[in-house]
Amino acid sequence: MQKDYDFSGWVTKANVRCADGVTIAENAFKDDNGKKVPLVWNHQHNDPDNVLGHAILENRQDGVYAYCKFNNSEAAKNAKIAVQNGDIDAMSIFANRLQRQGASVNHGVIREVSLVLAGANPGAFIDNVMCHSDSGEMVPSEDSAIIFTDEKVDLCHSAEGSNENKENSEKGEVKKMAEENNNKSTNNEKTVQDVIDSMNEEQKTVLYALVGQALEENENDEGDNKEMKHNVFSDSDENYTGDTISHAEIAAAITDAKRYGSMKDSFIQHGIDNIEYLFPDAKNMTNAPVFIDRDQKWVKKVMNAVHKTPFSRIKSLFANITEEEARAKGYIKGKMKKDEVFGLLKRTTTPTTVYKKQKLDRDDVIDITDFDVIAWIKGEMRGKLDEELARAFLVGDGRSSSSDDKINETNIRPVWTDEDLFTIKATVSAPANDTSARVKAFIRAALKARKNYKGSGSPALYTTEDMLTDCLLLEDNNGRVIYDSEEKLAKTLRVSEIITVPVMEGLTRTDKSGTTRELLGIIINLDDYAVGADKGGAVNMFDDFDIDYNAMKYLIETRCSGALTTPYSAIALEYVASEDGKAKEETEE
Repeated sequence: MQKDYDFSGWVTKANVRCADGVTIAENAFKDDNGKKVPLVWNHQHNDPDNVLGHAILENRQDGVYAYCKFNNSEAAKNAKIAVQNGDIDAMSIFANRLQRQGASVNHGVIREVSLVLAGANPGAFIDNVMCHSDSGEMVPSEDSAIIFTDEKVDLCHSAEGSNENKENSEKGEVKKMAEENNNKSTNNEKTVQDVIDSMNEEQKTVLYALVGQALEENENDEGDNKEMKHNVFSDSDENYTGDTISHAEIAAAITDAKRYGSMKDSFIQHGIDNIEYLFPDAKNMTNAPVFIDRDQKWVKKVMNAVHKTPFSRIKSLFANITEEEARAKGYIKGKMKKDEVFGLLKRTTTPTTVYKKQKLDRDDVIDITDFDVIAWIKGEMRGKLDEELARAFLVGDGRSSSSDDKINETNIRPVWTDEDLFTIKATVSAPANDTSARVKAFIRAALKARKNYKGSGSPALYTTEDMLTDCLLLEDNNGRVIYDSEEKLAKTLRVSEIITVPVMEGLTRTDKSGTTRELLGIIINLDDYAVGADKGGAVNMFDDFDIDYNAMKYLIETRCSGALTTPYSAIALEYVASEDGKAKEETEE
């Protein structure tokens, strides 16, 4: 037994079934007997400041016991105070080279002992650690684990006293171990004390309050009445409903826990209400809340593909030389040569401001300690700003023109509704209830509209998930799928890739003739779409604090413009239900 230590305790228990069904066998860590390992905080190995001291391991029949000594670091001094005060009272180990046989761990090597904030889960459990794979991803390690127990540490009160006190402490520990062994029944079944020891502190508090209340009231009762008439879970005696439970039944409920399989089932058998108060608290799977949002992969592709300019006022100047008058002419001797005549076209696009604003109460920011709520909310703001810009570039923000929040479409011009000089409007005409005819008309319209396409490079198709699915499910006359992959479909459509855009679902517009046109897809190389921002107009985040209302305010905004700069550089594929029930393709005049 070690002579010089600050505290001691069980770091792993043998023959205790863990929460995941795994049992640590006797002498699984017998090779570590007498071994000195680091004592760290919460299994954090990435900083020397987290090393609090060392632990001497002692293999016993019931598991591995550790004698722990703090070093003189500031972190160790703080941890020592917390242990002495009872604020931290649990340990666990990190072990690797685990050898398992069925549901048992038969061998392993203990690498370190940690002080942990345990107690939420009664009993032992194993938390598999993660390791880096060759690809850099985090994957579960099969031979490494963090092993927890719910055993409490024992303080060495004589750590700074005389040798006599140390010996008395050791004798007290030996006596305690003997008493624990005497409490074990000969057939290895759990005793009442074993069951109580397996509870966490919250469960023990409620149980002791229940028994104490019963004993107190029983002393005041006349005669040999052994029943507790007061429900300690009720707010007052007025709420008493007449249900009773005897002291014998309380003891029987604890003893019978092993028979029913859980304390919950045992207590229910004996009629205790609100037993869920004894259950451990639920645990979050992640520290920060997970956002429920649309698929955002397309946003990054759009923002990376547009052509960015360092000025916000975009002017496009064109000379139309497609007319008959612009053709070269033959000369007849003696005739006058005619001058060429062609028109000039000019368009200017000015910037507008797009922003997102958020506010948090400072008290809430301080109270949220599980994660960085400010970084979390700023990440959400930037993501939604990018999504709104990408949506405005392709199809507009969809808000009513009378809305104060609408992004002005003369400053950021949507590709879908841009002038016919820039965006070709290809009509997909098919019967309303014929999906197959609609898909075939969509593919034909996309291919035939390419003869008018003047954009740069190889364009991409931006479409909806429903439209892509319908295309991939298209069958020939023999019932075989025609396009068995997105790559095959993209090759047929003469596009570099197909990108699904959730915000394009169900978008419609009404043309000059009053016809409703549903957007099915846009073919474009976004390098032909210019996004301009002056110095200072790029995306910026601003912080402010309102003293009067204790509010932390955050603003993210950008001031930019956006427009197509190349004529006939985009194709908008729009569906119109055919009146005669036949599929056809045309381009809107």
